[in-house]
Amino acid sequence: MINKNCTKLLSLTLLCSITTANAETYWSDNSLSYLKNLQDFEVLTNDDINVFTFEHVSGHNWGDVFFFVDRINGKADNNNPKHKETYSEFSPRLSLSYLTGNDVSFGIIKDVFIAGTYEYSSGTSGDFGFGFDNYLYGIGASWNLFDKGFFNTNLYYANNEKIDNDQQLTVSWGYPMEFGKHHIMFDGYIDWSTSADDHEADFHFNPQLKLDVGNYFGNPKKLEVGIEYSFWRNKFGIAGLDDESTVSFLIKAHL
Repeated sequence: MINKNCTKLLSLTLLCSITTANAETYWSDNSLSYLKNLQDFEVLTNDDINVFTFEHVSGHNWGDVFFFVDRINGKADNNNPKHKETYSEFSPRLSLSYLTGNDVSFGIIKDVFIAGTYEYSSGTSGDFGFGFDNYLYGIGASWNLFDKGFFNTNLYYANNEKIDNDQQLTVSWGYPMEFGKHHIMFDGYIDWSTSADDHEADFHFNPQLKLDVGNYFGNPKKLEVGIEYSFWRNKFGIAGLDDESTVSFLIKAHL
């Protein structure tokens, strides 16, 4: 019998591969970024966390794809041993407009999608390290809320490896702003997961505010610097253990 998790992963891959015939890429972006916390991470109470990220996002006639890999390194301190983790997500969405051959937009909704996400963590760290493979599947939408930028929502059923299954709402946005030569991007996401028998509901608000430094040198949309704020209520679904509120410095290079 084929392993159920393998079947789910194949289903996610199918979202990207089912439309290879006549597939068209509208836009694509790859980037590398470095994140350095300016405050303690609450669970680890560690003031020296470094995160390196590779990120890919692209839009196609059949839908869109978002993928990233985080490498998280925390130095040992008086409170904790060193922390090392690789965390990644692969999130393809298949457009129902493309799949049906009919425009399914209505009102402020531009398109509706079959959505999936695969979450992976290597998690090797002292008392708090744990690895997992989670599979999320559901429905998504892109919204026409701004005259520029984007606003997306996904509603998932989460098949979790280490905790009871739950539901998750993901909201992501990006809004570019220009003040003369100063180009600023305000983007980020919100994840809200429901509670289950073995964990509490958690809420993660993670915006970034970035300045396009490359624009000052005639090379726009290549190098950004800014800050990221992470507010995470009931991190890891454990009530009372951790409510993360951390500001980090960010530098991002688009390849």
